[in-house]
Parts: sequence; C-alpha cells; structure tokens
Amino acid sequence: MTSILRRLCLAALAALSLPAVADVWTEIARPGAIVLFRHATAPGVGDPPGLRLDDCATQRNLDDRGRAEARRIGQLFRDRRVPVAAVLTSQWCRTRETARLAFGEQLARDEPAFNSFFGQSAAQRDAQTARAREVLGRWQGPGTLVVVTHQVNITALTGAGAASAEGVVVRPQADGSFRVVATLQP
Repeated sequence: MTSILRRLCLAALAALSLPAVADVWTEIARPGAIVLFRHATAPGVGDPPGLRLDDCATQRNLDDRGRAEARRIGQLFRDRRVPVAAVLTSQWCRTRETARLAFGEQLARDEPAFNSFFGQSAAQRDAQTARAREVLGRWQGPGTLVVVTHQVNITALTGAGAASAEGVVVRPQADGSFRVVATLQP
C-alpha cells in the first residue's frame, strides 16, 4: 500500500471514530481549545525543487479558491465570536497567507515546529513532531489557539488527515497526546 493511500485510510478511520459533537463551535470556544488547520487550497503536491522559505515564488502557493477559503475560515470565527488568542503558522508562504487572510497580521506568528517535513527522514519528522507537541502542550489559553500547518504535521500529531482548509480540533491529554474531538470544514 502506498504511503498516500495508507494516510488516506488512516484519516478515514479516524473520522469514523470521532465522538459525536453536538456543536463544533461550542467545542472550539471552550477554554484550551486548539484547532490545527491545514493551509487553504494550494494546487499540487509538495513544493518545486529549489524551495526557499524566504521566496514565495519557489513554493506552491494559494490560488484564488484557497484565498477565498482562508477568508471564509476567519469569517466563521468572527461570526461565532470565537476568541482566538494566538495563531501559529509554519514558515511556508501558503500557511502564512492562510493565517493572515483568516485572522489578520497581528495574531499570526511563525513557529518552525509546524513547518512541513514532507520528504524528510523519519528521524527529522519525529524530532519536529516532538517540538510541535511541546508547543501545543504548553497552551493554556485563554481563548483558542489556531495553528496553520500542513497535512503531514496534522497526521503526525493526531493520526487524522485534513483536507485543504480543514481544521482538526484537539484537546491535550495527560500522556502528551492529543485527542481529536471534532473537525471543521469551512
């Protein structure tokens, strides 16, 4: 089974096993909520050879659909008056743009622990995921923490996949893991 197919199967199983949540927005607004968003639509897979974090022209970027999705995410949070206290993003242009369009420049800040590790070694992936767990584990609120990252990071942290612009709502567990409590599809 290919790696991509395996991930899709794991994501489908994780979605089937989600507990019933009466209102995802109530869950998101509860103290200590964390929402892991996959960046909005950026056509393609991976990045072109020669990727440089300081040059968006070397990366896969949001298209018009992705920009509209990002704006819609922010509007949904504003419409429901969800208090977003912090927004962390990977250093990729597509995650930064998603965060900026959804939540504004003031809240968004780079957090390299959420950078994509697509195509890196298992050791690199594991070390970065451990750093991301530490960052998330420190979150106490008040308000909701939003993280805009990549599908590979979300899967490594939760076992769940995420489509473009999809959010995975998690709660930290005593053992350092994260329980998926809901998903948000704008």
